[in-house]
Amino acid sequence: MSEFSKIEIICDMSKFSTLKSCLSKLHVGGMTFTQVLGCGVEKGTKEYEVDENYEMELLPKIQVATVVKKARVEEIINALGKALYTGHIGDGKIFVTDIDNIYRVRTGDIGDKAL
Repeated sequence: MSEFSKIEIICDMSKFSTLKSCLSKLHVGGMTFTQVLGCGVEKGTKEYEVDENYEMELLPKIQVATVVKKARVEEIINALGKALYTGHIGDGKIFVTDIDNIYRVRTGDIGDKAL
């Protein structure tokens, strides 16, 4: 069983500052930020347009990834959910994946030491 998890958050670009602040307050050691284009089940439409059949519209989003000890995942997910929640379409998604191990190239550290 792995002891690490990768948390990936995809949300609106406007939430980057909130997301970064939340992760900092939780003492998350590092993160990777990527600007992406995408859409969810709403196909990039506004809430009042969801039932209409429009072609998929890709919207600018951010994708932030971090690796943490598995024991911290629930705490981090709960905090991120509260920080990102607006109750409207486009609040984002959070994905959690098991990580088998971590290797730091520069030092050769493995596992906790590499994190």
